[in-house]
Amino acid sequence: MRELLRSRPFGFALLLSLALLVANIIAEPSFGKPGNWPQELASFAPLAIVAMASTPSILSGGGGLDLSAGPLVVFCNVLLVHKFFPHGLESGWAAVPLILLIGAGIGAVNGVLVTTLRYQPVIATLCTFFILIGLNLKFGASPRPTPPGNWTTHLGDKVWFFPGALITILVPAAVWLVLSRTSYHRQLFAVGGNQSTAFSAGVDVTATRIVAYSLGGLFAAVGGIALTALVQSSQAASAAQYTLIALAGVALGGTVLGGGRGGLLGSALGAFAIYLMQTLLSAVNVPPTWNSVVYGGMLVAGVVVGARLMTLRPGLRRETA
Repeated sequence: MRELLRSRPFGFALLLSLALLVANIIAEPSFGKPGNWPQELASFAPLAIVAMASTPSILSGGGGLDLSAGPLVVFCNVLLVHKFFPHGLESGWAAVPLILLIGAGIGAVNGVLVTTLRYQPVIATLCTFFILIGLNLKFGASPRPTPPGNWTTHLGDKVWFFPGALITILVPAAVWLVLSRTSYHRQLFAVGGNQSTAFSAGVDVTATRIVAYSLGGLFAAVGGIALTALVQSSQAASAAQYTLIALAGVALGGTVLGGGRGGLLGSALGAFAIYLMQTLLSAVNVPPTWNSVVYGGMLVAGVVVGARLMTLRPGLRRETA
């Protein structure tokens, strides 16, 4: 057990998820039935993707907390429902590239604010946070349903025999897997670990961080598609809740908030633990008002465990999956 936690920073989130999965099945036996998996995955997908969207900027170091990832997920949902579907962009082949481009572009703006204009990441992304929340309320003041049978419907259920939500979760994972085979992946961890050393080694620190924020925006746009597939309507008022969940998931997953160590797998597992905690609290009839208390407690636990693991393995390599 101790060796697992030492070698795999996401080990804590993995073990916690397994324990909570067993507790959920005991509390609600129908939870583990395969017939429920597509719907459970659809409910889990936005949480997992927003946690993954928060990860690249944190890995890039410099205190790169991206507070705008949650509102960006909701912004993409609002755009799809209130702008794309009513104005003729009903085909996924046209809408998906455009929404991904918008997400990556907003992420890039965050990156420029942080690297070129020297804003503190928390301040820069807090500004974007408020702007996006304002736009969400402007464009989606009144909830609107999606057109019947639109292309996101299957992503909330099944695509042939495959759970559709799993496709949306696998998109960021696939992008990350491809990047792990490139020099950019090494440069990202190098910048997050020590930007002065990375700069001395010839790494373009500014470009590396801008790309990291852009990746976060790209993943958040995928989260917006997953959210639309789940709720089949606009959810303009739900932006803020995803921000805390994302940070808690990243911390639980073993990603060091100072940068340079962690990965998307850990963030997804951290989000999975939070989702299972939500379902368990609901199954035992705990009032939803306690959810924020639980999120905060899990965030503290993740930070404490992460700090403890760092002291246990001071000389270990910083890069993980």
